[in-house]
Amino acid sequence: MKGVLKSFLLPSDLYADDVAAIAADCILRHGEQEWRAVLLTNEIHGHLGIYSTIGAKMGILALEFLRRQGLEGEMRVLSFAGSHPPVSCLNDGLQVSTGASMGHGLFAVSPDGEPSVKARFTGGGLAFEIRLKPEYEDIIRADIKKGVELYGHAPAYWEYVRSLALKYWQHWDRKDIFEVTVLPE
Repeated sequence: MKGVLKSFLLPSDLYADDVAAIAADCILRHGEQEWRAVLLTNEIHGHLGIYSTIGAKMGILALEFLRRQGLEGEMRVLSFAGSHPPVSCLNDGLQVSTGASMGHGLFAVSPDGEPSVKARFTGGGLAFEIRLKPEYEDIIRADIKKGVELYGHAPAYWEYVRSLALKYWQHWDRKDIFEVTVLPE
């Protein structure tokens, strides 16, 4: 199924200044598909966020993994991110990047256990999980804790989160930050 846009590359003056500053590097490093997914995710999410960005990167990796197996088409996604921010923000990135949305009935959130930066993907007879590597989870957790200690939840905190999301978007490669585990059928 195709979307409605031929491209999502816009003149740089249409992006926020901090996003325009990383655009060329992000597209070169991670490709136009990830660029589009992260932009759309954070536009619908309402702010440039850490977990929403990570969710978009995870979803793109899932699509690539399916393609490498010679599979295409719809995929189902079961998120383990829960329904409470900040980890649940992962869900927005997963839905936008994969097209597996709640409205399509292809996206669900597991009600079990502690929220984690992990999702299960099924499609074409294949099931696999993708999880953020623990060392990256630790970095995010420490960075968020530092932001809360410095700013509470004042506007400066959200600027801090935005700067982290930009940094992670630009510098964290989806091929390095996640673990992929194929599940038995």
